[in-house]
Amino acid sequence: MNYLRAIIENIREFYTSEMIPATVILSVLFVVLVLSIYEFAVYRLVSHRSFYNRSFNISIAVVPFFIATIVLCLQSNLVLTLGTIGALAIIRFRTAVKDPVDMVYLLWSIHTGIICGCRLFEIGVLTSLVVTIVLLIFENVKIGGYSQLLTVHTRTYDEKSIVNILKEKTKHFRVKSRSSSSHGFDYIFELSVKNPEELMTMLDQAADIERFSLLEYDSQDIF
Repeated sequence: MNYLRAIIENIREFYTSEMIPATVILSVLFVVLVLSIYEFAVYRLVSHRSFYNRSFNISIAVVPFFIATIVLCLQSNLVLTLGTIGALAIIRFRTAVKDPVDMVYLLWSIHTGIICGCRLFEIGVLTSLVVTIVLLIFENVKIGGYSQLLTVHTRTYDEKSIVNILKEKTKHFRVKSRSSSSHGFDYIFELSVKNPEELMTMLDQAADIERFSLLEYDSQDIF
C-alpha cells in the first residue's frame, strides 16, 4: 500500500502545474514580437509578388505568438499537453496555399513560435537570418535568364523570314502557336534573347510584319 501511495503521489506531483514567471513570459513575447516584425518585413520587401497579400502577411506575423504561449503552457503541465495534442489533431485548414513559397513563411512562423516557446532564442535569430539570406539569393538570382513570349501578326504566310530573324538574334526559340484568319497570320514564339532592342528593330524593319509584342515572363506570372 505504501508503494502504491508513493506512485500516486509522484504522479500527482508530476501533473501539478508549475507557475511560469512573468519575466519568462515577457521575454518570450518580446523575442517573438521582434522576429515576427522581421518576418513581416522580409515577406513584404524581399518576396517579389505580382499581388501582395497583406492578410497572409499579418497572419504569419501573429501565429508565432499563439504557438509560443502554447509551448510554454505545455512545458508546465502534462495533462494540458495531452489535451492540447488531442485538440490540435482534429484541426483542419481548408484554405489552399497558392504559392509554394508561402509554405516556407508558414513553416517559418511555426518554427519561430516553437523555438521561442522553448526559450532557444539564439536558434530563432540565427535561423531567421540564414533563411533571409537564402530567400534573397533564390528570389533575385535567375539561372538561365527569363523567357520571353513574342507574338507576331503578318499579312501573309511568311514564317520563314521570322524564323531567320530569330535564329540570328536569339539563343534558342520554339513556336508555341500558329493561327490564321481572314486578317492574316498570328504566331507565338517562346525565346530567350540578351538584346531585345536589336530583335525589336529587325522585326520592325520586316516588310510583312504588321504588329508584334515581346513579353518577358516567369513561369509563375502566367496562368
